[in-house]
Amino acid sequence: MTDYHNASTEQWLQWDKDHIWHPYSSMLKPAKMVPVVSAKGVRLTLADGKELIDGMSSWWSAIHGYNHPSLNAAANAQLSDMSHVMFGGITHPAAAALGKRLVDLTPAELTKVFISDSGSVAVEVAIKMALQYWYSIGNQNKTRLLALRNGYHGDTFGAMATCDPVTGMHHLFTKVLPAHLFADAPRTAFGESASYDDMAQITDLLEQHHGELAAVIVEPIVQGAGGMRFYSGDYLRKLRALCDKFDVLLIHDEIATGFGRTGKLFACEHANISPDIMCVGKALTGGYLSLAATLCSDRIAEGICNGEAGVFMHGPTFMGNPLACSIANASIDLLLADDWQSNIQRIDRILKKELAAASPLKSVAEVRCLGAIGVIELKDNVDMASIQARFIAKGIWMRPFGKLVYTMPPYIISDDDLVYLCQQIVAAVAEEE
Repeated sequence: MTDYHNASTEQWLQWDKDHIWHPYSSMLKPAKMVPVVSAKGVRLTLADGKELIDGMSSWWSAIHGYNHPSLNAAANAQLSDMSHVMFGGITHPAAAALGKRLVDLTPAELTKVFISDSGSVAVEVAIKMALQYWYSIGNQNKTRLLALRNGYHGDTFGAMATCDPVTGMHHLFTKVLPAHLFADAPRTAFGESASYDDMAQITDLLEQHHGELAAVIVEPIVQGAGGMRFYSGDYLRKLRALCDKFDVLLIHDEIATGFGRTGKLFACEHANISPDIMCVGKALTGGYLSLAATLCSDRIAEGICNGEAGVFMHGPTFMGNPLACSIANASIDLLLADDWQSNIQRIDRILKKELAAASPLKSVAEVRCLGAIGVIELKDNVDMASIQARFIAKGIWMRPFGKLVYTMPPYIISDDDLVYLCQQIVAAVAEEE
């Protein structure tokens, strides 16, 4: 019998290579994995003792860094009571408190909360809410969605169908996915009034297809994995008005943008609007455990529950997990106890100042920053293996994709660490020349 607990680094790396499928990876030509054995603050510690400053917040979730005493304490306290209990017919303080807090923090129209176990599931729940709402109130024609080009909403089937068919990484499944509608991604820059050209196509699509459209789904202000694009809050305001005019629901996917990342607690606040349905996740637990939530208005909840089924037809096994909910409450406490807006402004200033050094490089198409997000868009795709090796050699952890070298650092990062992170990003990009 293999002694799993005392395996050498070489042994468990080999097991990983032989058996484990990593995100978007090949089992025939597996990429070399970086062996992380611990993490604290903003640093990841490798098996050989080398430390890397984390520029990714573990895919945007670890906003308070790693091994935070407050989150550790919340986890330990909850473990002493129970780590999990089914949510069917049972409730518990952590979930009840989290639901109330999310309602208090999000736009006033959002009053009902469905707590699930991942961002993709939160999107599935949002889509199902929209579809079941229309079915329940007697309109069975509204079965399609309208999404944006360059959008990304997750890897499960309902979510995949709303991702950009080209840049959303899911074109292999086109023939089996529901056929939804797509409008061009907004081009109006953040802070500017939405142009006529930006609104014309989506207006036409809503006018022509509103009879079959259940909802429009968008990532507000920041389109994430589909291109790391920032766009106008005015576009969102005008889209809200269009959805009202044509009686189509509006879904905001705030999984990447929620909890302060863009400089507002939720990105919809840049437009001073409320969606009918909102998805949150990623930073919800500060990166400790997978947890997500889908919020909706009274209108949606009452429409669904007055319908044929009388209930919302969804219920994951780990829904409302007490351990994750307890940590989520502690993470929200931690965020709100600090002057988080000033902190995000601090990060924004440093990102803009330091990453600007990449603008003159011949390989760089654009540098853009918003809140705690910094993006260097290249003219050509990066060679992932070579640039990641350079990042590690420089003592930082980055995970670019396509033409995009971007950072979403933990909010607790110090000025010195952030300056160093940015300078090493620019240096590594310069070596691509």
